[in-house]
Amino acid sequence: MRGIFRTGRAGRTAGRPAKATAKVVARGAALAAMTLATACGTAAPPSHGSSPAPPRPVAPVPVPSGEAARLPLATTFTSLRGAPQDPDPFGTETGLVAHPAVTQVIYARPGGPPVAVLPVTELGSPTWVPVVQTQPGWERVLLPSRPNRSTGWIYTAGGGLQDASSAYQVRIGLAARRLTVLDAGRTLGSWTVAVGAPSTPTPAGRTFLLILPLGTHSATLDTYGGGPGTVALHGWPVKTVFGQEVSHGCVRVPAAALRLLSRIPLGSFVMITS
Repeated sequence: MRGIFRTGRAGRTAGRPAKATAKVVARGAALAAMTLATACGTAAPPSHGSSPAPPRPVAPVPVPSGEAARLPLATTFTSLRGAPQDPDPFGTETGLVAHPAVTQVIYARPGGPPVAVLPVTELGSPTWVPVVQTQPGWERVLLPSRPNRSTGWIYTAGGGLQDASSAYQVRIGLAARRLTVLDAGRTLGSWTVAVGAPSTPTPAGRTFLLILPLGTHSATLDTYGGGPGTVALHGWPVKTVFGQEVSHGCVRVPAAALRLLSRIPLGSFVMITS
């Protein structure tokens, strides 16, 4: 069972497994330091100028409800046009994840055109997506849609978006065929796994947990048995596959790994490297 999401502060939530402590994302302002200049042994008087006002958020393009209804849903079943690519697909995760308490419009950039809407639920569970970039009034999130590494911007000043922190990360090394789960940098477990075959490789880059399906897709197959070709972490009954490149892109894991993965908060980062 996934951990219960708990309120961290007004309008925000923090989610962790039952044995972990909720971590609230604090957004503090930087302190300004005054420099004391000297000339000929005499201190110059400090400046008393006021601090500049913080920049105002860029206003979003208004999207009437009728237009929003015609925008594609950002889900694992859809392919989006105009969604910008992840600018740093192997970058360090922020630990910040976001949940749309109400359907949110996804924009190509702050103040730019809308490209999709992010639904409240995905595959029968609450939608949680990782935040990869922020600026005043906006958060850039990874999206679960094709093409892989799609991102979009959400206007946070409009309300209806819940933020939480997850210190969990899943790391998958394709060459080593190894999956490791960490909590705040501490290793909780590491296992030999099976990964994609050379003709159907597991896609590399940062993604996230939708549930055990991930927010990424096969780059060579359009579908898995009629589904959208979503790459997933799943068990396998034959242990001899572990350590092999044999799957259609999914990562086959031992039962102990699957039990731990099923407890990690939705939206947590998954880093897949070659």
